[in-house]
Amino acid sequence: MCNPVAAMAVVGGLQAGVQYAGARKQAKQQAAFQAQSAAAEQQRVSQEQSSVRMRQFQEQEATARELQQVNVKSMEALARSGVSAGEAGVAGASVTALMDDYTRQQAGYNSALLRQQELSGLATGLGLEQAGLASQQRLIGINQPINKPSFLGAVLQGTSQAMSGYSTGLSIKSRMSTPKTIVS
Repeated sequence: MCNPVAAMAVVGGLQAGVQYAGARKQAKQQAAFQAQSAAAEQQRVSQEQSSVRMRQFQEQEATARELQQVNVKSMEALARSGVSAGEAGVAGASVTALMDDYTRQQAGYNSALLRQQELSGLATGLGLEQAGLASQQRLIGINQPINKPSFLGAVLQGTSQAMSGYSTGLSIKSRMSTPKTIVS
């Protein structure tokens, strides 16, 4: 027959060892999951920032094309006005005022487009900053502390469980060795 005291002590110690191994494996899996999730988040934010930069570049190109078209139309209008005034025999302050008005309109439109581009650049910068902050928050959520088991804690827990098992074994042994009295 097996010694119940020793058996209970061994079971308690083995239980602690199994718990330690399971906790250690879980901590390693959690660390691997966090590393994978952090890498995925870094890739996601990089793609988001690239997309924002691409949109900014496209907006800048569109603004540049529009400025070029406005300047060409303005030059054509100035040239037509100059030719028309020359053919009509009109000269002087009124022609100069008309030409200046075309130039003023062109400058105002160019200024508005450039200001719009500047504000768009500020919005892009803020959007990139927001994406970075949101990514930091996601990474904080991903990289939660991992409860890594302590070997010393496992030994102490195993010892405690072994002692508890030993105590239970002694209790069982004392009940087994006490003679039963039959009351008639």
